[in-house]
Amino acid sequence: MTTETGAGVTWSNNSRENRLTPWSNDAVSNPPPECVFLRDEETGSFWTPTALPIRETSPYRATHGQGYSIYEHTSHGIRQELTVFAPVDGNVKISRLRLKNLTSRKRLISVTYFAELVLGVNRAQSAPFVITEIDAATGAIIARNPYNNEFSDRVAFVATSAETRTWTCDRQEFIGRNGSLARPAALLRTDLSGANGAG
Repeated sequence: MTTETGAGVTWSNNSRENRLTPWSNDAVSNPPPECVFLRDEETGSFWTPTALPIRETSPYRATHGQGYSIYEHTSHGIRQELTVFAPVDGNVKISRLRLKNLTSRKRLISVTYFAELVLGVNRAQSAPFVITEIDAATGAIIARNPYNNEFSDRVAFVATSAETRTWTCDRQEFIGRNGSLARPAALLRTDLSGANGAG
């Protein structure tokens, strides 16, 4: 489920008992549980193709249809189009990002995906029990919560088609101490630690 700002919630089988990412019922702050960040590797500037968590002055356009949402934004000399959908015949959510360079020079842009995992009813209860690991064959991040009574045998995963990637499964490393998703510590660096495991 998505909103006009890109925030939303992802679940599997049961929208209350097996939320993969958290749902916020706060219409004012609407904190995004999942975000795509873009970063210009030459200048270090970063932004999002959606209106949250980093809202820029240039306009955003959100289009919602049956089973999909499209977010369009142009900034930093790049046209961005993020399409989010869940195929009818698959248990997967796909985020497809298209970028078009509107400048006359070559650009080096990195893409970073953030998801705050719940794997249960709410993050406060389930966070200590979420276990992450990296699949050696695919490079996907795999997460499970063995203490989720109804869904303990299920796994969530995040994967990308990019060949070069770094990752962390440490929320504090990504956001930073006393940080926020509007200025995550991870985007002030070029690489992530590769941390994964329990907690």
